Amino acid sequence: MAMKRRRDQKPKKSVFAGVIAAVLLTAALIFFLSQKSLQEPISVSEFKLNTVVKVTLYDSKEEPLLSQVMELCDRYEKIFSRTRKDSEIYRLNEGTLPKEDGYYVLSEECAKLIEKGLYYSQLSEGAFDITIEPVSSLWDFTSEEHRVPSEADLAEARKLVGYEKVELNGNKIRFAQEGMGIELGAIAKGYIADKMKTFLVEHGVKHGIIDLGGNILCIGEKRNGDAFQIGIQKPFADRNETLATAAIKDKSVVSSGIYERCFEKDGKRYHHILNPATGYPYENDLVAVTIISDLSTEGDGLSTTCFSLGLEKGLELVNHLENVQAVFITEDGEVHFSDGFEQVVPLTYVK
Repeated sequence: MAMKRRRDQKPKKSVFAGVIAAVLLTAALIFFLSQKSLQEPISVSEFKLNTVVKVTLYDSKEEPLLSQVMELCDRYEKIFSRTRKDSEIYRLNEGTLPKEDGYYVLSEECAKLIEKGLYYSQLSEGAFDITIEPVSSLWDFTSEEHRVPSEADLAEARKLVGYEKVELNGNKIRFAQEGMGIELGAIAKGYIADKMKTFLVEHGVKHGIIDLGGNILCIGEKRNGDAFQIGIQKPFADRNETLATAAIKDKSVVSSGIYERCFEKDGKRYHHILNPATGYPYENDLVAVTIISDLSTEGDGLSTTCFSLGLEKGLELVNHLENVQAVFITEDGEVHFSDGFEQVVPLTYVK
């Protein structure tokens, strides 16, 4: 009987071991598949802010985050757009915002960005000026019409430009002259990108990329700890064609150039970075400026500011700022770097 009991016990042990092995194998397979699924990024791409906005998350499967962050983008566009008739900036420029004691009353977000814009206007001594709106509204870089204003119209509009004529007091604003307006297009995308990043980080995202058509903002780095490889675009080439790639971790890369929004008319090329002193596009031998910084708002403001200042003054400004690096490309194809650029930002050149 003892021998029979031992024989009876062996199959039970074998079955039990087989069950354990199957459970372990299943668990391992589930873990493998979950890890593989987690490594596959999710993304969304939509046309907003007059460009293609794309958000890619590398460590999240929370699809609702993508729609929520795009809704956030829409909310800020409704504040800062110069052309949307329902936006706060449009209503400010049209003089239809509520007033109090002679001041227009702004939302907190709008007041903050105008304050930033005035800072960069003062930093550049007016070479970049957010009160360019009366001039910029005369130009058309987006439709097929490609309108070039008359010299007489530009001369009248230039009289309404001057950041020093703006009085901002908390969330209240007024202008020294009737007909003045605010143009935040040169810094709004950077501000929106920073807000989108803050939202995603607060919801647990540690690895991702926010791309607002030339404004790249990295959330952390790749899941394996490597840097993201962000291209520095080759001017007047396809958007996917780059001069070099920069190794970026948790930083912003913003480019401004004459190739972004431009057109030719009567044999002359016009671009969207306007000189407040003339009303016409800048002609200073620069083709593009790329700024690498911690915040996209800073990168956006500085890329236009440095372009407006020109190569020499632009480089001088960047070299006096902490945690900011820059690349300047001139019309002769030469590439100029801020001090210590390649020691801080590793580059891989495209052959």
